[in-house]
Amino acid sequence: MTTSETTSELTDFDALTQRYQRELLAHCYRMSGSVHEAEDLVQETLLRAWRASDGFEGRSSVRTWLYRIATNVCLTNLEGRPRRPLPTGLGAPDQQAGDPLDSQPEIPWLEPIPDAAVQVEEKDTIRLAFVAALQHLPARQRAVLVLRDVLRWTAAETAEALDTTVAAVNSALQRAHAQIDKAGPTVDAPSSAGDLDDRQQQLLTEYVEAFWRKDIDRIVSLLAADATWEMPPFSGWYSGAATIGTLVDTRCPGGSHDMPMLRTSANGQPAFGLYMRTPEGDFVPFHLQVLELDGDRVAHVSAFFDVDMFRRFGLPDRIPADWQTAQP
Repeated sequence: MTTSETTSELTDFDALTQRYQRELLAHCYRMSGSVHEAEDLVQETLLRAWRASDGFEGRSSVRTWLYRIATNVCLTNLEGRPRRPLPTGLGAPDQQAGDPLDSQPEIPWLEPIPDAAVQVEEKDTIRLAFVAALQHLPARQRAVLVLRDVLRWTAAETAEALDTTVAAVNSALQRAHAQIDKAGPTVDAPSSAGDLDDRQQQLLTEYVEAFWRKDIDRIVSLLAADATWEMPPFSGWYSGAATIGTLVDTRCPGGSHDMPMLRTSANGQPAFGLYMRTPEGDFVPFHLQVLELDGDRVAHVSAFFDVDMFRRFGLPDRIPADWQTAQP
């Protein structure tokens, strides 16, 4: 691409915004762990780009230029801010189903992001477990890992973007890899929402039906033996299919035909909005589940109890009382 070609992209800023906004949102989300913050960071990025457009010299592509601005906007925003964990990342051991529930709304929890909102080349790099693992890193290490491993920038390009040296970038990347390995999840992910086979699609159908009927034995059978369940803002997390089954049986207020689920997708993974029947007979949002599959079993469920997320995912505020699941 020539200098004139790259510079000409800046002449129509609305088109520029339309072209890059969804991938910049994914980038800022990886860095921040928050959809709301990422949206604000993208707007700040584009504002700074518009103000600096006269000084753009075309030595790199507009895309690279925007990512450099976005990364530095994110780093400024993250100064002094706490990381956004999931309950499994707090360092506490797993709990038993009968333990008291401890709600911690003051913790800035990691948020899921709708697939429809972002554009990514590799869905594994937006997976919830990967973004949660990034939160274990200091901000600059996080930036180095994302630029090098996700965007595939060279060490020299990364150093230029972060105003540092190649040696410092290589050192930061090595430390980031060590911390990510310690945290557990990597980009080598189980199946994502877009590449499920027929067996996994059937698994999800049966999962929805099992919750609709509140068939605990069936729910347990669809979980991996060592499955994990977490549900921010509650700080506890649960390990093992039997424990999760007891949790759903004893702590979930709905009964049979009280919990319909509507399909969506988050972080490149299958997700469901779970609704709860009201005394009037209709259904209202209860929590949003993001599932990680391993083969033909559900390996991890992150159930987010922030019902404001339903609108973000295009899910209705209520389901009428005469709604019936597609399953008999």
